[in-house]
Amino acid sequence: MQGLIYLFIALVGVAIGVATFFGLTFTPIESVLAALIGVAFALFALERTLRMRAEARLQRSVQDLSRLLSTDAQAGQALNARLNQLEDVEPDRRLEVLEADVSVLGTVVRQLAEAVSDLEEASAKSGRATAPAEEKSAQPAATQTAEEEEPVIPLEMLRQALEEDRLTHHVQPIVTLPQRRTHGYDLLPRLMLEDGELADSADFWPRKGGEDLIRHIELSSLSEAIAIARRSRTAGQPSRFYLPLSAATVTDEKSFARLQSQLETNEVICDLLCFRMAETAWSGLLETHASAIETIVDCKAGFSLNRVRSLRLNYTNLAAAGVRSVRVDARRFIDNPASYTDFHTADIAAYVNRFEIELIVTNVTSEPQILTLLDDGIGLVQGPHISEPGPIRPDLMLRGDTRTQTRAAGR
Repeated sequence: MQGLIYLFIALVGVAIGVATFFGLTFTPIESVLAALIGVAFALFALERTLRMRAEARLQRSVQDLSRLLSTDAQAGQALNARLNQLEDVEPDRRLEVLEADVSVLGTVVRQLAEAVSDLEEASAKSGRATAPAEEKSAQPAATQTAEEEEPVIPLEMLRQALEEDRLTHHVQPIVTLPQRRTHGYDLLPRLMLEDGELADSADFWPRKGGEDLIRHIELSSLSEAIAIARRSRTAGQPSRFYLPLSAATVTDEKSFARLQSQLETNEVICDLLCFRMAETAWSGLLETHASAIETIVDCKAGFSLNRVRSLRLNYTNLAAAGVRSVRVDARRFIDNPASYTDFHTADIAAYVNRFEIELIVTNVTSEPQILTLLDDGIGLVQGPHISEPGPIRPDLMLRGDTRTQTRAAGR
């Protein structure tokens, strides 16, 4: 095709030379020169046309290559997104959850078979079927009776002690098993008596009445916990602190406003705060003051339910409501586990942990209990055998002026 074009250009040059020689009476040299000029212009036009076509073709190729690269980049992004999704799946954790579910299911089936066998034996030997039920109901009743006992220190003496600023706070660690490393601390209000002895919370905490005193103690504990948590995080050793909270503070508008204000002001360390609350009080507040519970959770603080009557709980709802841990008594958990749960004791901890809620066993008093809890897979324990309550380091405690302000604001 290109040779044919050159042939036509040569013919055009010859035609120009002949036309100028015969038509314009040019000399032969002038005619040849005119023919060469015509051929040169034709070749120049051809070359320009070919170059423009080549540039257009190259530009289209570049555009196609850009589209291909863009498509490859999108495919790479999609592949990276899929890989990130696969990394977020955490197969090890899911397999652990499945293993825990299978273990729990096997335990339930085994216990169901044992229950059927027990029922068959009970039908043959009447009179023994009601004894376990009576034993289950007797222990919670005894616990409730113990909780309703009046404190040793009357309200008037407690009020005077608070006015004289004789309220102090000690901490008792919660440790992990088997390493026995510190997981967190219970902040325990204690009262300095006139003779210099310390009274535990059970000796002075009001059971009936004295809501204003309870609010004063709990708000003082919150101020102390915030100061300790802030200084521990600044020191590079952050720890979780469990402090008391009751319906007396949550249901009082003025006291709850102060609590909310302190949490919002110190939101940066609220993840280290966990409010220790009785299960019965929690259930009541969840029905009547759910908005207050949500406010505390929105500030990144959590809840720890103590004096739990049973582990037959809806852990999905508890986790959604901000509960981080539930507590059980060591002696009752070991000696009479059926009063807490229908699961085997070796499976209950894994079952609770799958909802991201921790199971804490309290009041551990001996090493055999530790060994039993290790066999049952319990990870968090607390009690006098682990460590008695002790004073807080002076550099982490509130200063005197701050304690005075707290006492004045509580009035």
